[in-house]
Amino acid sequence: MATVGQWIEGARLRTLPMAIAPVIIGTSAAYDLHGLHWGRAVLSALVALLMQVGVNYANDYSDGIRGTDEVRVGPLRLVGSGAARPRHVKMAAFAALGLAMLAGLALVVLSQAWWLLLVGAGAVLAAWGYTGGKNPYGYLGLGDVFVFVFFGPVATLGTTFTQAGQVSTAAVLGSVATGLIAVALLMANNVRDIPTDREVGKRTLAVRLGDRKARLSYVVMLGLALALMMPLVPARPWILLVLLLIPFMLMPSWLMLQGKQRKSLIPVLKQTGLLNLGFSVLFAAAMVLTGL
Repeated sequence: MATVGQWIEGARLRTLPMAIAPVIIGTSAAYDLHGLHWGRAVLSALVALLMQVGVNYANDYSDGIRGTDEVRVGPLRLVGSGAARPRHVKMAAFAALGLAMLAGLALVVLSQAWWLLLVGAGAVLAAWGYTGGKNPYGYLGLGDVFVFVFFGPVATLGTTFTQAGQVSTAAVLGSVATGLIAVALLMANNVRDIPTDREVGKRTLAVRLGDRKARLSYVVMLGLALALMMPLVPARPWILLVLLLIPFMLMPSWLMLQGKQRKSLIPVLKQTGLLNLGFSVLFAAAMVLTGL
């Protein structure tokens, strides 16, 4: 029987900044469009956080029953470690995803953006299909694509649209940038697991690229995320605030390029999640200061 602490650890709270960052960016873009709506922003945040927890439990369950997590370096996995029964972890995943669907339905009703029901259904299917089912796309090297799409444009632009009824160039560029940082976090996780993933036939993008190229791609994605903000400078010069993140990118980038031991890459996950959160806060600050 898993303890409360183990269930919390299994929820992988360090990944939650990746979920909330696009909501902050999307909400600040809505403010920039004079369409800020705090109630809908809170619902968007609930959807994002519950989806992330649901994804984490679903991955724990699916990887655990496949034996992928039996030999791994990193935080606790409930099923792989034997701390919790697979059925209980599966129920926890369904509960979190179900609550996310209810919050999403409320958001759709309030915004009257009924077409977002299809987007929400796709997000839930993608959450389960990452490592679940007979042919999980996470095992085929497609996980990075789906993480970019759903933790970048879908979450960010969906947040903006449900509040402002439209999107902007700032929202689009912000969505791509936060999506890239989310993929960088996933890449850091998968680089750490290359040896064990290769053994069990999990062909992540990191496995396909190989250790060195996968590490380099992490640094490139972080750099590109900042570069994407430069087209916004003429109209919104405060966006240069995101450059304050450069010193905080050096440590995780150095660890990715130079860390030889797999355990040395574990801190990169937390650091990258905080980078995404910091990026979203600075992006939001730029939008607010521009509007003053």
